[in-house]
Amino acid sequence: MKKILVVDDEAIGRKILRDVLNGEGVYALTEAETGREALVEAARVLPDAVILDLNLPDIDGLQVLQKLKAFSPNLPVLMLTGHNDAATALQAVRLGAFHYLTKPFDSDQLRITLQRALEKGEMQARMEMLRRGAGKGQALGRILGESEAVHKITGEISKVADSLLTVLIQGETGTGKELAARALHEESSRREGPFVALDCGALAENLLESELFGHEKGAFSGADRKKEGQLSMARGGTLFLDEVGNLPLGLQAKLLRVLQERQVKPVGAEKAFPIDVRFIAATNVPLEEEAKSGRFRQDLYYRLAEFTLDLPPLRERRSDISLLAARFTQEASLELRKNVGSLTPGAMELLSTHAWPGNIRELRNVIRQSVLLAPGVELDEKSVRVFLGKNLNQPTPGPVEVPLTPGLSLKKIAEQAVESAEKQAIRNALRSTDGNKSKASKLLKTDYKTLHLKIKKYSL
Repeated sequence: MKKILVVDDEAIGRKILRDVLNGEGVYALTEAETGREALVEAARVLPDAVILDLNLPDIDGLQVLQKLKAFSPNLPVLMLTGHNDAATALQAVRLGAFHYLTKPFDSDQLRITLQRALEKGEMQARMEMLRRGAGKGQALGRILGESEAVHKITGEISKVADSLLTVLIQGETGTGKELAARALHEESSRREGPFVALDCGALAENLLESELFGHEKGAFSGADRKKEGQLSMARGGTLFLDEVGNLPLGLQAKLLRVLQERQVKPVGAEKAFPIDVRFIAATNVPLEEEAKSGRFRQDLYYRLAEFTLDLPPLRERRSDISLLAARFTQEASLELRKNVGSLTPGAMELLSTHAWPGNIRELRNVIRQSVLLAPGVELDEKSVRVFLGKNLNQPTPGPVEVPLTPGLSLKKIAEQAVESAEKQAIRNALRSTDGNKSKASKLLKTDYKTLHLKIKKYSL
């Protein structure tokens, strides 16, 4: 079970977090009332994530955050604050917090944010494998798969990694875009410099500009100190702009200027200063179509897409599914201390025919949950089926039936099957959330913009 350290000096606050998280059945909670107690418990239990209240009786929450990150740089920390203080929230993110939530928080938002934090921590652990292994491209292949499509991607990474080209990585949610970005950084001459990742869809628009460019003291209400932006923090290394399609048009213009002039001007500053940064961007929507429709600047698109990497979805490289499923089963068995060694042919057949809208991330989550509750030493079809489509609170659909149209290629038939599965999944999500698109996007583990485009595409 994932070990979560909860730090809050108020008993009612800890109880609320217990009630929210204990129902998940996959977390082992440890609690601390003070900052010093939190540091002792962190060293004792080695948590997978920390939920940390900002206001503590002995040590300021930001100081505890700094000490935790010094102790374990990749430890995901979620900050809780009793009031919406933009400057403090930005300071927490700058010091390494994964995210922050304002009390009273939404229970679903907490669960989803914690899951994303844990996935981020796991991904960073996997990247340590890349750093330790000889041949970064080969190591990336071991994580993503060994199909011809993956070999093509790793070959392209090796060729472009040490160039000066800005790279745009395109692929659906869960295909491994950040893994590919980190591999590009690790195989470049900038590998000794920082790799700074910014999720353009994770921060509110009013915080994003300051987070990207930094700000001067007094630049806006609450800016009580000068703050270095992510662009400055990435100097000599790589800045990864994840889900760059979510950038507001105003910020797109400013980013374009940075790419053209290689200078950055913090919010409230009078002068710009030069930067030495390699840019990598990622998107889970077709950015060229967004540019043609006017939702994304065409000039910025062409600046970002000097070289494009297209990560194929898992359904287009089904030969990787059995390999990844077996690997994830072994990993989960070790992590969860279960004696599950293999999958039955029936389970493997079920996995091989699933649409996998969440790609590698979804496959790994299904395997981990199946291993956790497996009654025996192998995963059978029944153990796996219960978790397919679980996040939609709907029964798992059977195989998608696509009418055989004479003259259609196998690829076209597969595309029609995927579209049919996506439409049904979106309908189920909207039905279960009474039409609330924001909640539906969380259920489907995709961003609001992608869901909106899919709804428009399928006329739902």
